[in-house]
Amino acid sequence: GERLRVAWAFPQTADLRFIEVANAFIEDQQAYIDELIEEHITPPPAQIADVTTFTRQIEERLPKFESMFQEAALLTGWDWRLLVAVAYQESHLNPRARSPTGVRGIMMLTLDTMRELGYDSRLDPKQSIEGGARYLDQLRRRLPERISEPDRTWFTLAAYNMGLGHLEDARALTQRQGGDPDHWADVEARLPLLQQPQYYRTLKFGYGRGVQARTYVANIREYYQFLIWRSELRASQTPRLEEPAQ
Repeated sequence: GERLRVAWAFPQTADLRFIEVANAFIEDQQAYIDELIEEHITPPPAQIADVTTFTRQIEERLPKFESMFQEAALLTGWDWRLLVAVAYQESHLNPRARSPTGVRGIMMLTLDTMRELGYDSRLDPKQSIEGGARYLDQLRRRLPERISEPDRTWFTLAAYNMGLGHLEDARALTQRQGGDPDHWADVEARLPLLQQPQYYRTLKFGYGRGVQARTYVANIREYYQFLIWRSELRASQTPRLEEPAQ
């Protein structure tokens, strides 16, 4: 149904001071409430389409590259499982993947990006994974410092897909419409507008594939949550060595 504002309901006999405190609480906690709604109520634009295929490919392909993702994570500070989620979304962990737009490799980077990062082979999995992690780190650092986590990560992923310029257009449009340009849920809701002429003609970088970027981030978030669950399950199943007797 129609989106409604969060509100308290009180009996007519309620103390007015109590109502004032409740209203102040909602105003102070609105960002947190929005996050709860986004996580638990609002359905994401995409889900893992075929869990069986995803699970099989992860189990078959990830072991060859897992240490590379972990090394890249140590280098850049990213969670290695999030890097895997990005790689799966980009190439299904295929180091020889190719896109019609000219990007290649397991992290699907352009030749210019790889050269700027100091690498010479997009088809070398180690170079591609490390390059992708470093490029993500560059994008994250270029975002305004006031954007906090986890929104900062979702903005970074969107920029990896659609470019920082189009992301900034989406944030500008969000602010223009009265939303919070530093809050992912507000910006995400407006990404599809980048494909509508009445909006993109007023923006600096013009037409942007906003629907694709929105789905891209949603998919990675789904993959990431699965990979967290997978690693925690594996850790819980690992036998613990008994403490030696004193």
